[in-house]
Amino acid sequence: MPTPSSDTTADLLVRMWRDTGVAPLPADSLASLRTLDPVPLASRTATAELALASVAAVTVAAGLDPRSIDPRRVAVAYRSDRYLLVDGTPPPVWAPLSGFWESGDGWVRTHGNYPHHARALRRALGLSGSAGAEAVTRRMSTLSTDEAVGLISAAGGLAVAVRHEDPEADRAQRAAPLLDVAVADPEGGRTKDRRTSSPAVSARAPLAGLRVLDLTRVIAGPVCTRTLALLGADVLRLDPPQLPELPWQHLDTGHGKRSARLDARSPELHALLESADAVVLGYRPASLDRLGLSPDALVEQHPGLLVAELSAWGPDHPERAGFDSLVQAESGIAMIEGDDGRPGALPAQALDHSSGYLLAAALTRLLRSRDGRSRIVRTSLRRVAAELLGMPRTTAAVRAPEIDASAHLARFDVDGTAVVTAAPALPGLRFEAPHAWGTDAPRW
Repeated sequence: MPTPSSDTTADLLVRMWRDTGVAPLPADSLASLRTLDPVPLASRTATAELALASVAAVTVAAGLDPRSIDPRRVAVAYRSDRYLLVDGTPPPVWAPLSGFWESGDGWVRTHGNYPHHARALRRALGLSGSAGAEAVTRRMSTLSTDEAVGLISAAGGLAVAVRHEDPEADRAQRAAPLLDVAVADPEGGRTKDRRTSSPAVSARAPLAGLRVLDLTRVIAGPVCTRTLALLGADVLRLDPPQLPELPWQHLDTGHGKRSARLDARSPELHALLESADAVVLGYRPASLDRLGLSPDALVEQHPGLLVAELSAWGPDHPERAGFDSLVQAESGIAMIEGDDGRPGALPAQALDHSSGYLLAAALTRLLRSRDGRSRIVRTSLRRVAAELLGMPRTTAAVRAPEIDASAHLARFDVDGTAVVTAAPALPGLRFEAPHAWGTDAPRW
């Protein structure tokens, strides 16, 4: 029997599928989705429905059976950072300077997980290099929200004002496609023959033999490319040598991918792009443009390449860096999920995970039906936030359900380190072990 929750999920899947283009949604997919139990992710907003529709989109795109989706496994995958163990120890997912701070007239949300962002935050607030949360709390209370955000942003740190939702701004966001897919053949339709799929292609590895270059960091982009690797693609992640990654974060999202370090200005990068089928971009659009790696530049230089771009704030804000938690705060989600006038958060970094699965769904469809033409696919965390804010919600207090995650975990040995991660959200598949960050050669 369909429920309001299952109807909401089905309606969202229809919208997602429409935006990916290529072919109609298989008729039995919606009926299959309506038979599933709700995903146990409790929130006032429709986080559970967003998660299930996002995973269903890539499941159907890969030709897998959505009836086999386990809602509990989806919840564990979306909260993967809560279940990660490195040599038996949970990593410090949130650094001391990442969080909500009460200002003189409201709230500020900061992100200081990366050391360079934490240093910038302390510098902006005039604090010592070892200052902790107590010092930040005192300093924030002396500033207005706008003053604090302005100081931190000017210093190269990450902070946003915690705001209430703006329905007009969200309607404007939703006027654009959730996934923007555009044919982008330069010079009047010039195309290039790309390699054909490997004979190893099967129902469980529909992307076998296809090459995907991963130029992403943090969660959303790596979730996309991890999903493509799960479906059989040869995925090579490249990181700038001068920009270290948080080791635990890569272990959480690096399954099945090789990981190398390479300067973006290196000729080797374009040699890799020349023989790639797709590239996924996750850095600020303005930064990519300065490096000559904007989507338009890439399809001009490498005809036939599929380019997927994921950003925090969308095409209108190419210079802005951002994270899921910051978009939740500025879009109004944090205040909806909070209590007694204090901001809260979704039960998972659902904007990251959902945008990653959505981008993977679009690329999977395009890779499986490629015709030699270049296409550019775009989405953003802010656009996904607007979708969530436009879905039905509850005003009642919510209580997180208990989940026995033991059947939904995967165990690996990564260069002698015992790693426990969430298992794949997609049904019937198993992750390959992540490689240690930056330890592979930058070649196919």
